[in-house]
Amino acid sequence: MCFFKCFRFCFIFHVLAATPIFSLTNSPTLLSTNFLHSARVPEFFDWMVKIRRKIHENPELRYEEFETSKVIREELDKMGIPYKHPVAVTGVIGFIGTGTSPFVALRADMDALPIQEMVEWEHKSKVPGKMHACGHDAHVTMLLGAAKILKQHEKEIPGTIVLVFQPAEEGGGGAKKILDGGALENVSAIFGLHVMPDIPVGEVSSKSGPILAGSGAFEAIIRGKGGHAAIPQHSIDPILAASNVIITLQHLVSREADPLDPQVVTVAKFQGGGAFNVIPDYVTIGGTFRAFSRERLKQLKQRIKQVIMGQAAVQRCNATVNFLDEARPSYPPTVNNGDLHKLFVDVARNLLGINKINIDKTPIMASEDFAFYQEVIPGYFFMLGMKSASPEPDRSLHSPYLIIDEDALPYGASLHASLAVTYLLKYKQEVVHKNHDEL
Repeated sequence: MCFFKCFRFCFIFHVLAATPIFSLTNSPTLLSTNFLHSARVPEFFDWMVKIRRKIHENPELRYEEFETSKVIREELDKMGIPYKHPVAVTGVIGFIGTGTSPFVALRADMDALPIQEMVEWEHKSKVPGKMHACGHDAHVTMLLGAAKILKQHEKEIPGTIVLVFQPAEEGGGGAKKILDGGALENVSAIFGLHVMPDIPVGEVSSKSGPILAGSGAFEAIIRGKGGHAAIPQHSIDPILAASNVIITLQHLVSREADPLDPQVVTVAKFQGGGAFNVIPDYVTIGGTFRAFSRERLKQLKQRIKQVIMGQAAVQRCNATVNFLDEARPSYPPTVNNGDLHKLFVDVARNLLGINKINIDKTPIMASEDFAFYQEVIPGYFFMLGMKSASPEPDRSLHSPYLIIDEDALPYGASLHASLAVTYLLKYKQEVVHKNHDEL
């Protein structure tokens, strides 16, 4: 009996002694601080700013991010980081660490928007009608910054960190294509962030559970019979039918939805006719619907079709409804994993300080295709402050006047790196404790 006790003690000691220890520090506080310090070194910061401005000057729309992808691959090559390309047309998947389990992923989206930039500055978009109006240029830059930090400590990383440079977040469902391509099969957790112009630099915001709504889009063609506006009795007016459709659609939320369960139905497109005195043959309308559960989205989708078809029939018109699933796949709600929320709070508190984090953010009705990852992998999404200190009024995302404070870049890079390493360290510790308990 004594022999077995002695053997058990020696075996446990050997397992614990062999466990990789991240040499930067045993303290999560110093771990995050060291990463932030690295990202703030002037040469490092200037390198990130240069990359961000280069991408900003050359924006590319969804699934057209060929030059952006090239910039990413060139930087990964310089760092000696292996990667897969192309994934989901233009995507790049990089790998840092042992190449073996456990795997944790960090994601940045790459695509720009069809918006003409109105901010006059040295690095304004050089492509007419296209702009990084949602901060994805900063997202790519911060993930490259995290990659540079992590590569410097690669031998000490107890697992593999997967860098996901994803195309087509803006309506293209690029995350779904990344998953469908099998690029994240071994990943056990994924983190993502989004810059926010209404949060000060150096602060973050998030919550456990639903944080962003799921969304879908619809388009309907309502057909009647055109004719002269002076003799409407000889026509079947699709504009009148479409007007009734729009009014009735508003009742889906005001009279059918639980007031405590946020939902949105918005008609944002109405096209029909080209003359003051001619009733057109048809009208096209379109819009978006949003909710915080797949069930509610499905219900809204069903009722939208019923309302459009029914109200068109009341006015003697015919209607066809298209939910654009091929071109614009519906996005599920973004729902943060509870365990990863605890990890995020610890990391953000250590890096930024308790007063710089809002851990009970009010959910908003915007949507994010990061949610596709969360349906198959535990995931966590948070907001990073980038509010400009300039006296100019704050500009929202998707605004042609959006300004990003580049002082936010070190925070995003260090948060990415800290979250990934802390997750792997905790994962390893849990494995050791489990083995210990089973002995």
